[in-house]
Parts: sequence; C-alpha cells; structure tokens
Amino acid sequence: MKQVVQNYKSGELALLDVPVPACKPGGVLVRTAFSLISTGTEMMKVSEASMSMLGKARSRPDQVAKVVQSVAANGLAATYRKVINRLDSYTPLGYSLCGVVHEVGAGIDDVAVGDLVACAGNEHALHSELNWVPKNLYCRVPAGVDPRHAAFGTVGSIAMQGVRRGEPQLGDVALVIGLGLIGQLVVQLLVASGVRVVGVDPDAGRCKLAERLGALVCGDPASGVVDTAVGELTGGHGVDQVYLAAGGSTNEPVELAARLSRDRGRVVDIGKCGLDLPWNAYYEKELEVRFSRSYGPGRYDPEYELEGRDYPIGYVRWTERRNLECFVDLLARRRVDVEPLISHVAEFDTAVETYRRLKDGELKAVAVLFRYPPDTAISPRMAVLAAPEGAIRGLIAAQGPPPKDSVRVAFVGAGNYASSMLLPHLVARDDVELSQVVTTSALSAANAKRKFGFADASTDVDAMLADPSVDAVFVVTRHSSHAELTRRALLAGKAVFVEKPLALTEAELATVLSAVQESGNDRLQVGFNRRFAPLLRQAVQRFGQRVAPASVRYLVNAGRLDHGSWYGQQDTEGSRFAGEGGHFIDTVSWLLGCDPVSVYACATTGHADLQVVLRYPDGSTATVSYATSGAAGFPKETIDVLAGGKVLRFDDFQRAAVYASTKWSGPRIPRGRDKGQRAELGAFVDAVRTGGPMPTPIGSLVATTLATIAVHTSLATGAPVRLERPVLAGTTG
Repeated sequence: MKQVVQNYKSGELALLDVPVPACKPGGVLVRTAFSLISTGTEMMKVSEASMSMLGKARSRPDQVAKVVQSVAANGLAATYRKVINRLDSYTPLGYSLCGVVHEVGAGIDDVAVGDLVACAGNEHALHSELNWVPKNLYCRVPAGVDPRHAAFGTVGSIAMQGVRRGEPQLGDVALVIGLGLIGQLVVQLLVASGVRVVGVDPDAGRCKLAERLGALVCGDPASGVVDTAVGELTGGHGVDQVYLAAGGSTNEPVELAARLSRDRGRVVDIGKCGLDLPWNAYYEKELEVRFSRSYGPGRYDPEYELEGRDYPIGYVRWTERRNLECFVDLLARRRVDVEPLISHVAEFDTAVETYRRLKDGELKAVAVLFRYPPDTAISPRMAVLAAPEGAIRGLIAAQGPPPKDSVRVAFVGAGNYASSMLLPHLVARDDVELSQVVTTSALSAANAKRKFGFADASTDVDAMLADPSVDAVFVVTRHSSHAELTRRALLAGKAVFVEKPLALTEAELATVLSAVQESGNDRLQVGFNRRFAPLLRQAVQRFGQRVAPASVRYLVNAGRLDHGSWYGQQDTEGSRFAGEGGHFIDTVSWLLGCDPVSVYACATTGHADLQVVLRYPDGSTATVSYATSGAAGFPKETIDVLAGGKVLRFDDFQRAAVYASTKWSGPRIPRGRDKGQRAELGAFVDAVRTGGPMPTPIGSLVATTLATIAVHTSLATGAPVRLERPVLAGTTG
C-alpha cells in the first residue's frame, strides 16, 4: 500500500510503498476514503523540514534543550548519531480521516466490516491507504454524512476542545483571532452555542468566509472594524472570551486579546502563537489564560489511546472520542458546515505535488483533502457480503454518488411551469441528459419528448424509478402528489427536485422524513428559487453583514386566480398560500440566515388576504402580507429589510436599493425578472453531478415547510404556533 512520508533531515516528501498494517486486538483496520491535510500543523512540519539544521534548531528550541541534555548524559558522538538517525528517517504525515472498516480486531464489537468511520491520531489516522486505529480514536459516521466532511473529525475535535475550555454561555460575545481551518470551525461551534462572534484575520477572504459561516463581523486587526464591532456588541465592556487560533511568532494576538477582553475575561490558546503576555494588561483585567490540549482528555495518555481504557463519563464528560462523536453528530444535523472550507480535493497519487504547491503558495487553501483511488475503497459487493443491512444503507448514503460527467434526469409532470421555467434551462446544459418524462397523459408525455428531446416518454412512474440509469427525478405535478412521489423517489435512491410545496400536512412531511431515515438518502431540493435570484443576492451583498435583529416586510400582490384554475381546489390541493407561501418564508429565512421559531397568522373573511408574522431566534421579525385583492398593475413582490441603520428595498426582481451611509441602486435597465430558477437548477445539477451537498440544507426545507403548514394551524386556532423541527435519525439538517 502507499503512504505519505517525509524525511525531516532532507525535507524530502514521498509517496512510499509500505506493508499493510496488521489488525491488532483493540482496534480496526480502516481503508481510507478521504484524509485531511491540516494546512496549519502539517505545513509547519513540511516547512521546518526544508530548513537548514540551524533553522530547524531555531524553530524547535524544545528539541534543542533535549539534545543538550542528551549530550550531557551520553556524550556528543552518541547524541549526534541518535539525532541524525532520527532526522534521517521517514516519518508519517496526517491525523484526520474518514474511511471504511476493512477488518475488525479482537475485542471490538461497536463497529462491523463495511461501516464508515471517522478516525483521529497522528500515529493512526495517517495519509495512508490503510490504517490501524485503536478503539478510542474512531467513531461511526451517521448515515447521510458526506465522507469528505467526516474527514474533518479530528480538527473539529481540536476546535471543540478549545471552545469547551472557554466555557461559553448563551449570549456571550467572543473574539476569534486567526481564521484558518481551526478558527473557522471555532466560529461555527461558538455560533451553534448561542455566542455572538467577532473574527480577526489579515486575510480578507478568510474574514468573508467566517462571516458567511456565522460570525457577525470580521476584519483586519489594524482596520478598526473589529474594535468598533466589539464596542457596539458589548456596550464597551469587551468580549467574554478570546480564542487564539493564530500561528506564528508575533505577539500581536495576545496583545489584541488583552485590549478587547472584558474585566476578568478568559483567553484560550488553541493555536501555536507567541505568548509573551503583557503583564500589566493581563494583571489589570485579571485575565484568565487557558490552554487547550489537542482533541480533549485522553490525548497523550497511552492507556486511553492505545489500550482503550475509557474515562468514566461521570468524571470526564468529554473525552477525545466523545468529542469526535459530538463533532460528527453536529455534521449530521447540519449545525456545522465544513463544505465551504474545502478549497481543493486532490487525488492521493498527487500528494507530493499537492504539498509542494501548498508550500510554495501556488495553492491557496483553508482545507485540502486527499481522495483515495476507487480500488482502495471497499467495494459494494464486499459491503454486501460483510456488513449488516443497516450498515450497508448507511455506507451508501454516507459516501454519496460518485462524480460523473453528466446527470440523467427524469421528469414526473411536464405542465406549464416545468415547460417554461425549468426545462429550457436544463436543455441548455451540456452536463444534463433528459432521460425520461412521465405524465398521466400519453400525449402530454409525447409532446414533452418532442419539444425538449427526452430520450423516452411514458406514463409508468414505477418503471422510471426502477431504472438505475436515472440520477435525478423532478417532481413537477399537482401539490397533493408531491410528498408521495418524493417519498418513493428517495426510497429508490434518486436525487429529488420537487416543486413547492414539499408537503401539505405534517403527516405528509413525516412520510418524506421517514423515507430519508429508512433509505439514508437526503438528496432533496425544493423549488424555493427566490434565494438564488441574482439581483436579490447582489442587494444582500451590498447590504452587508448585520449585527442587530432585523425587521422584514414582504408584500405579495398575488392577484386573483384564473377561473377554473386547479389552484382553487383547496379540498385536494391545499390553499393558495399552502402552495405558494413557502417561497416567501424561505426567502425571509435565507435573508435572516436562520429558521423561524414561531408563526402567527390572521386573515380577511374567507382567508383571501393573509398577514403572517414570523419570529426568529435572533430577535428578528418578518411580516408576509399575502393579498389577492390588489391591482394587477402593482408589482407582485416587494421586500423591505431594516436593520442596524440600513434599509434594503427590493421591487419585484427588477429594482433594488440599499440605503446606508451611502445609497446603492441596482441596474436601471434590468434583464427581465430573473427569479433564480436558472441558478437554482445549476446548483442542483452540480450537486448531483459532483456528489456535493444539496443547494439548500434539508433542515431549512423542513423548517420552511413546517412554517407554511403552521400558518393554517394559526388561522384555525387564532394563536401563535411554536415550531419544533423533527429530528430523525438519517436526516442531515
């Protein structure tokens, strides 16, 4: 098998052929699917290895001290031979991976051959095709988690242990200094803990990424932006915790930490930066400095790591392994998103070149993954022979479909919306093959085949779902059939794009989530296209990051239905708002970056015009006014967002403006009303083709659907409805 190794004396990196490790008792042999390059720790090692002997000595004074002690004890000649022998040996790289259990050692009963596991340890989770991993350094990966994401388990545990050392509380304000790989994860974990986060990094790109992942404000420490934000968020008192996730020898991070901390604040060192503490600054505020030791309790304890002796949970709640399990669980529930951190995925056989590009600065990256060749991953046949049924389902779902050159698409339904708003965009794509169209009418199927070039047309949904060549199914039928067709397509292992609504009732939604749980397949997108509209996205970018809660008004001038429209068949197809309302709730939730926690609705007689009030966890509120009694000449959709002294005004996908210290206006001559269908379809096709995550997390789709259903519950009861999102095994958000 092959493994990445380094000669610390010469700096040589190699992909070396080495023997396959034995599967010893107390652990498992794992075939690697993806391993993560730590662009901080590993690249520091690679850089040090290329230094002169004097440079190596300067960079590691701790090792120099050991050499001096050895000279005193053993003599210069013996010490020299010992040092040169150690330097002139190949050492492994890597400490975080995801792979498939290939063999189970004696004494292991918590995983089986074929299970997907996340692994940790700089002696066990190496950049190698096979690794032996002891019991306390692996955990099972839940169904639905992308193995690329599970490969972040170790660095996620490092970030988690750092956050635990800070002991954050709900409502705290924290400062994260250094927005590299660990810093980005710390930001997300703090946000998930209910902490308001400010970030510091001289790299503008990393600052924008951290803001995208939940930080309120990020900036260069010299810009003054961070000082202003901390002052506004804390009333001038300073932050509750500072997390040092920066590297290098500069003392600026600890000085900045002292300046922006509150009285008796806490400073947690996670990275490896200069720590020449300015005594007066730390003494006057009585700051508490804490160190975070790697992945958590158990690290560096051979009895825990090698012999598998766990610490009692009553005395040590969070150990290395429990941190690893917790981080992977957060991935499964989409509380942490590592996809935006993946800058590059390199084939394993290009490992040496990848390290060189990183070292030379040619490859700029937050996180880089190695993808191992298919013949080193467990085969589906082997999984069937060796693993129980549940494990096979979890393995298939977790690994996801492999990348492909084109996506074979089937449509169920080919009515006006599908023909005018969806299919023209798909026909124009070179990476889409229109495989089948299924309708209830043979003629409409034949028409769609002729007009758009489908390879086949039929009225048999079952035959289409049974066709293994179909990659994705579009459900574009009447509302009452959406949930059932989606359920069947998910169980058939297809990626699904379903037009809104996903479901008309909570019972229908439950059947969809049960299908996700049963199959492990959460490859689902609902046609909430507004969030993909280019002009709206441009306006949101101009509006910038908000710190304070927002007030949103969304006016929908829906107009009257055409006589005889099936939208009026409320007994079977639900109300108009049940069919359309998800669009507007989804757009508001996307604008605010979170899902609603309660819904209150009132209406005119006959429920023709509705007022829907949504509350959000950060204190934001939104009112969706859905009216059928307006004038046809008035714009259909207008949005106002007010927050932090700024206003975003959006008029019917044609005009947009942002009022702040200066005013920004969108283009005066818009290119039609682009409501985002093309961009949404492109994102969906790319996700299916590459095996990447769906454009909208399934948790967000469920939250919007529940909120839409809750509108009618509130109308019936006259009271607000608190939203509780169902959490089922097998879902990933």
